[in-house]
Amino acid sequence: MNDSAQTADLDAPPETGPRLVLVTTPIGNMGDMTARAWEVLRTADAIACEDTRVTRRLLDQGGITDKRLIACHDHNEQASAAGIVKLITDGATVALVSDAGTPAISDPGYRVVQAAVEAGLEVSAAPGVSSVIMALSISGLPTDRFTFIGFPPRKSGKRKALFETYAGLPASLILMESPQRLSETLADAREVLGDRRAALTLELTKRFERVWRGTLSELEARLTDAPKGEAVVVIEGAEDVREKKNKYAEFSKAPSRD
Repeated sequence: MNDSAQTADLDAPPETGPRLVLVTTPIGNMGDMTARAWEVLRTADAIACEDTRVTRRLLDQGGITDKRLIACHDHNEQASAAGIVKLITDGATVALVSDAGTPAISDPGYRVVQAAVEAGLEVSAAPGVSSVIMALSISGLPTDRFTFIGFPPRKSGKRKALFETYAGLPASLILMESPQRLSETLADAREVLGDRRAALTLELTKRFERVWRGTLSELEARLTDAPKGEAVVVIEGAEDVREKKNKYAEFSKAPSRD
């Protein structure tokens, strides 16, 4: 294929027709909403959303009115998926959004995608900002291999068992946690994984965004009070501990955004 043909392919408009489109919405900064995401929301026949009130506020920002909204949340996703599949089968394009971030990534949406795929329907996405990738990229930890483990279990015993599963993995670990359980989760991670290097990110893309870097014990010590906002934590992998343990001190002195 020659260069002009490759360029023509890259410039081609996205596929149209009945389909499900996952639309990533901002996690705090409205400036992260992409032009493509707005276009999908404007042209979709219906929008499936986690909370209709949150999505209506988002649509107001883009001047989008009179759009059909379908509630699709943790408690009704299975039933909602069936209705969405029927809409697409009948010729509609349905956009799928969560309250913030990417649908199906620690948010509702997986069952809808699964049902659409099983029905042989077209599924695409209008991607955008991701707290998981953002946290990893600014962590200062290796980015070539990583594993996202989502929200750990609420109970300490199950959390420790989860960390045991990944204790020997030579990849950075990424997890989300609520401010109320953050200190306990860091303590459980340190007990199982050892006092590894880590980065704690808070309020990503928002006004009071913070990034703390250090060992797990150092981060735990900084949490004298529960912080505001959801946290994303990146912990170095097992192989990195063996190869770079003599660099803990240097890493902990890396700049923090308080």
